[in-house]
Amino acid sequence: MSLFSFGKKKKVQENTVSCSCTANAENLNNSVSQIDGVIKNIKVLGSGCATCHGQYETVKKVLEALSININVEYITDMKVIMEYGVMSMPAIVINDKVVSAGKVLKKTDIEKLIKSTK
Repeated sequence: MSLFSFGKKKKVQENTVSCSCTANAENLNNSVSQIDGVIKNIKVLGSGCATCHGQYETVKKVLEALSININVEYITDMKVIMEYGVMSMPAIVINDKVVSAGKVLKKTDIEKLIKSTK
């Protein structure tokens, strides 16, 4: 007899069932957000501090200089930020893909990211 159940461990079977509708919805969202390499959305993830807000303003200025008419979102909701897997901010997300995290980029660096995505 084993005391405190230190004997053999029972195997726990995990039943994993994947829903095909969820996978198809994610694929559909990815294909809609990036058609032919065109930028569909840009998000700046930040805590609301001056540094993160400055990164947001810099991204807007770069887009204006490049004559790209895209609405830039500034997201400060930590729950949404954690869904992207970002642990350090500010972060830049282009077409729902994190392209930079944890450092403040200069205008030239942001311009390179945008041009490489187009």
